[in-house]
Amino acid sequence: MSILADIPFSLLELAPMREDSTISDTLQGSLRYAQHAESLGFNRFWLAEHHNMPGIICSATSILIGYIAGGTKHIRVGAGGIMLPNHPPLVVAEQFGTLASLYPGRIDLGLGRAPGSDPVTSLALNRDNQRAEHFPDEVSELQSLLGPSQQRENRHDKAVRAIPGEDTNVPIWLLGSSLFSAKLAAQRGLPYVFAGHFAPRFLSDAIALYRREFTPSAMLDKPYVMVGLPLVAAPTDAEAQHLSTTSKQRILALIRGQEMWLKPPIDSMDGLWSEQEKNYVDSFLSLSICGGPATIKHRLEVFVEQLGIDELMFTNDLYDSEHRLRALDILMSVKQ
Repeated sequence: MSILADIPFSLLELAPMREDSTISDTLQGSLRYAQHAESLGFNRFWLAEHHNMPGIICSATSILIGYIAGGTKHIRVGAGGIMLPNHPPLVVAEQFGTLASLYPGRIDLGLGRAPGSDPVTSLALNRDNQRAEHFPDEVSELQSLLGPSQQRENRHDKAVRAIPGEDTNVPIWLLGSSLFSAKLAAQRGLPYVFAGHFAPRFLSDAIALYRREFTPSAMLDKPYVMVGLPLVAAPTDAEAQHLSTTSKQRILALIRGQEMWLKPPIDSMDGLWSEQEKNYVDSFLSLSICGGPATIKHRLEVFVEQLGIDELMFTNDLYDSEHRLRALDILMSVKQ
């Protein structure tokens, strides 16, 4: 049996949008995608907070989590993540406390300290460009707000409480692409997610640091590592390489500061980018799992064996919605 059989597979959704589509159709497509993932046995379906990015319809993250959770039955749904500098911890606690009350045992809260947008938009969101410096303190505040309520006689009359929120103990995950969140997750005894789907550079160092410095907590008694990976799955390697040009065009638009609509795959990227841009896109997507079933299975088995990953989370931004669904079928088939 494959080493992948016991590794949970999960999905990270950005609600990618085609320029010829509508926001309503895009979000309904995300729900159908989540429902298909649930039917196949995927473990989690997370949504990633982004702002001011035409082509990514995932700014009102907590609302979308409720939409997806309400349209599914048992798959875990959560944030991958909420960019904490954009939101007061109390608001996050109230939103996720509400979600956890509506969908008990199914809600996850992944936290990041990046803005999830450009500096101008970040300023419009939080009016304070120093908020990220307080990330560790705000994580602590959020843990307290979502944690057990204290006895009433031990509370100050004016103590701030998250209602709903307290006593829900929504699982908190720390997300990162550098060593900062890996170290903080280790110190707090929290599960850690490395953003290999867009920033693979520090993957090995971050995981090693997290495991080396991990301190058990009430939430977690040993390290738990999940890694995000880009996925392009198709019946053959050749078709997967063709379909991968959608992601390449999208990352090229990102580095050029252009709108990030999903574009149809093309035969070749030649002539569309400079050598420097090609190198950047290739680096951005260097952990991409691209190919037919045999290739995908081999790459994932090597990846998991080398790094000892506990769970894998995939982005799957293909142009055609049916190809997205088919990719999930192919991905789950490699567990055999």
